[in-house]
Amino acid sequence: MEFSDVFKQSGSCCSYSPDGLYLAFCVDHRLVIRDAETMAVVQLHNCLDKISLIEWSSDSMYILCAMLKRGLVQVWSLEQPEWTCKIDEGSAGLTSARWSPDGRHVLTSADFQLRITVWSLISQQVNYLQFPKFPCRQGCAFSSDGKYMAVLERSDGKDRVSVFACKTWEMVKRFHVGTTDAIDLTWAPGTSERLLCIWDDVVYHRVCVYQPDGRELANYSAYEHALGVKTVTWSPSSQLLAVGSYDQSVCLLNSLTWGVISSFAHREEVRSRKVVYKEIETKEPIDKIEVFPNTGGLHTTSSKYKVVESGSVHIDSVKADPEKPFPRIGVGILAFSADSRYFATRNDNMPNAVWVWDVAKLQQAALVLHMSGVLSWHPSRPLLAIATGSGCVYFWSPNGALCAQIPSDRQFAVNGLVWSPLGGSIVLFDKSRFCVAFTTSGLQAL
Repeated sequence: MEFSDVFKQSGSCCSYSPDGLYLAFCVDHRLVIRDAETMAVVQLHNCLDKISLIEWSSDSMYILCAMLKRGLVQVWSLEQPEWTCKIDEGSAGLTSARWSPDGRHVLTSADFQLRITVWSLISQQVNYLQFPKFPCRQGCAFSSDGKYMAVLERSDGKDRVSVFACKTWEMVKRFHVGTTDAIDLTWAPGTSERLLCIWDDVVYHRVCVYQPDGRELANYSAYEHALGVKTVTWSPSSQLLAVGSYDQSVCLLNSLTWGVISSFAHREEVRSRKVVYKEIETKEPIDKIEVFPNTGGLHTTSSKYKVVESGSVHIDSVKADPEKPFPRIGVGILAFSADSRYFATRNDNMPNAVWVWDVAKLQQAALVLHMSGVLSWHPSRPLLAIATGSGCVYFWSPNGALCAQIPSDRQFAVNGLVWSPLGGSIVLFDKSRFCVAFTTSGLQAL
């Protein structure tokens, strides 16, 4: 891989445009937009306060900057740099902001979930959606075709969903759901039949699937009287719904009968007949330099994969504290590859292990062991990138695994990563910096 220079950033606010041509990031109150390939500065804007979050419009023509503490949103245009829009929530406060699918409306949430406000950049009209259960980035989702928006609400101690037409922002349907205390919802991606999945808070294990007219298609509960659902993810094909739970397992539901296809457990002992990659650190000596005459030799630390070929592998597990809320246990990360063939998981009480599962064979495909792990799939093929907090980026594919070392002079620890929508590069995050890694022939052949 080839690595760019290191740039400052704040709050991990760094995002590729949906068309993959630009990379935007913020440094305190400044918004910087660079060319995603050459890293040349395209635009530079000064906002009125420190930026809390940024988001591109769906057509990559606009970008919003939310300043939550000040209750402001500023919108900038990529075509007309001199054009700007300011949205002020005033005394109502601001907890969140996001784009609608058409890229011409901005949604903001007021304090205490009083309302969601829809601001039109074209007609300058304002619409109010009263009393949502959560801010607009939770419990609020758009259908894959962008025509409808579903919002979680709670009235008289019961959960309900309101469905709005995004063209007029009028409510077209409202119905109660079978959850006890719903925490979030999501539409199925890329399907002609619009499906809406809603799941309960951690205290309960219940996942419900509805059509937009309120007809219930599925009501799934694996067990009772224990911590329940932790993460829910649709496969890109919408044929599968994966449910990760606090019992350290993942259940796959099919969209035809809504029955459980298979369950995948995360055990502490894994037989190495599965492909197991283990990260090991190596120290390579480098020449002495005059600045440090008494070091007795300098070493640079690098990492590589070791394939465990025989016997069983023990995975270190962190014991959860029952006295603390939201214990570190259960499947906290669950993500499908772009072709829906594989999905990767991380069991939070085994933070050093990334599990890769083969959907076609309904079995474990690989186990990748690190010091820690944050993962992201390539946008168009089954290539998994993993960040471990070290100076390396790790990649897995069905063909094998490799480690890409960041040049040691950068002193860069990769804590997060985001793929470009085009798949040709990946942004790597440090605590207050970032750099871009560009794929080369070696990685493309993996």
